[in-house]
Amino acid sequence: MGKITGFLEFARIQEAAEAVGDRVRHYREFVATLTDPQAITQGARCMDCGIPFCQTGCPVHNIIPDWNDLVYRQQWRRALDVLHSTNNFPEFTGRICPAPCEAACTLNINADPVGIKSIEHFIIDKGWDEGWVTPQPSATRSGKKVAIVGSGPAGLACAQQLARAGHAVVLYEKADRLGGLLRYGIPDFKLEKRLIDRRLAQLAAEGVQFQPNAHVGVDVPAQALLAEYDAIVLTGGAETSRDLPVPGRDLDGVHFAMEYLPQQNRIVAGDAVPSQISAAGKHVVVIGGGDTGSDCVGTAHRQGAASVTQFELLPQPPVTENKPLVWPNWPIKLRTSSSHEEGGLRDWAVATKRFAGAGGKLGTLVAARVEWQREGNGVMKMVEIPGSEFAIPADLVLLAMGFVGPTPKGVLEQFGVERDARSNAKADTDAYRTSTRKVFAAGDMRRGQSLVVWAIREGRQAARAVDEFLMGSSLLPR
Repeated sequence: MGKITGFLEFARIQEAAEAVGDRVRHYREFVATLTDPQAITQGARCMDCGIPFCQTGCPVHNIIPDWNDLVYRQQWRRALDVLHSTNNFPEFTGRICPAPCEAACTLNINADPVGIKSIEHFIIDKGWDEGWVTPQPSATRSGKKVAIVGSGPAGLACAQQLARAGHAVVLYEKADRLGGLLRYGIPDFKLEKRLIDRRLAQLAAEGVQFQPNAHVGVDVPAQALLAEYDAIVLTGGAETSRDLPVPGRDLDGVHFAMEYLPQQNRIVAGDAVPSQISAAGKHVVVIGGGDTGSDCVGTAHRQGAASVTQFELLPQPPVTENKPLVWPNWPIKLRTSSSHEEGGLRDWAVATKRFAGAGGKLGTLVAARVEWQREGNGVMKMVEIPGSEFAIPADLVLLAMGFVGPTPKGVLEQFGVERDARSNAKADTDAYRTSTRKVFAAGDMRRGQSLVVWAIREGRQAARAVDEFLMGSSLLPR
């Protein structure tokens, strides 16, 4: 694939990004798509490795070597078709996926991997620019009706696949706009919402009906859906944030990240948000070192925080992974996001002990340094380092420590769906069926907190399972 000696001749090309001093003044995307010559060169680096581990590293099993080769040969339209054959929304993954495919790239064994994510970004943006992305409505109708509850990436992918199979699909969303965390979680500077809107227009043209402001289990009874639809797919996500029950948690100024981030998304969309949680002029502490924490850091910079500090409970990972040991698996290593590049302090192996303040308002965070020790049974235990306690100014603390599962006593209980040991909807990855007849579950609501690309995969696979349930067989891909 690509040029036979391309990986020896050409270096990896990074997508250009707007300068930090300029991009922190707005909420637009700031990463530029590759130019045609850059994409051709990057595609040329795909090395005909024989066993494309990149495909197994990718949750949706993108046929990466094929579209790399097609880009190298400037067959853009065919590259788009190959990309869409496994991924409904490559403009989402081409922007916000951490690219496990690149970690699995054979070239990554001893060199810089092929810029797979940047090529994906290039293909889909060219496809939209050229007008090649069009609705694909089904030529026949099955007469079956499917309700999908939750309009995040899993729900959107499932809806599109089922509509293309000829089913009547209605997508229910409790928020005022569709998109789930794509809409009200991921900042606009990483994913502009116009990208969601144009996909929604495509889905509408393919026959999907939308029901925003429809909270299933609250103002839309579950029993009503069970009576009306032939199948129901629950794709509501893992919405319960992990809390930090330490003294002072109830002080004004301590918030979940998912209380903070959606408000800024609404402001960018033109909504009025009374009493907005803002970082302007404040000393901000973000607790949690993952993607959500990074999004809080970038948003705080743009709001004009006086300082931004991010704490992670685990030790600082190595700058470079031990490739012979971990390849082609996803490695644990230090990852610096674009938000981290914009400033702030990062600190590891820090445990928050309490919050303090005056008059009910947060003013100080007290923490201590910890080390992780392996016990006799092999389990790692966190131990506070004596004398390491310290305090820092904190006017706003954002808890970004992950998500523990679907909303307790929510839609799963309304449908009578059994939960697994981690409180998620109990369903396997073959049939995606729950304990309630004709009710299916996919995405984070089934697997727990995960990546957008995993949600798309599960939505696609659940769609095939539903199609088989309704029709006895299915031509939809898994």
